[in-house]
Amino acid sequence: MATEFEQGCPCEDGKVPDQHGHCVMPEVTFSAFIMSLHTSALFHMGELADPVSGEKVVDFALARHAIDTLVMLEEKTGGNLDTDEAEMLKNILYELKMHFVKIVKEKNAGK
Repeated sequence: MATEFEQGCPCEDGKVPDQHGHCVMPEVTFSAFIMSLHTSALFHMGELADPVSGEKVVDFALARHAIDTLVMLEEKTGGNLDTDEAEMLKNILYELKMHFVKIVKEKNAGK
């Protein structure tokens, strides 16, 4: 019997093909969790379209919440992350904060 991957069927949202070609949830890692929050922040800043509707929606409160969650994780995990995890988190936070400030300024300038 052919696997989902061999049949050419893409995995449903959130799943990835495993080594056998079956669609499964990705492995739970700190980096994957951080990337999930990063994607959420970008989505709420209107940088990513809704995969169903294709619409880009801006919700500054939800974007800020995702960023604040990452800040809290950085504070609470200080000294417990490996070098790559700590660097990734630092870089993502810098990028998101700078982008958030930029789009808020642009929105306020457009008023």
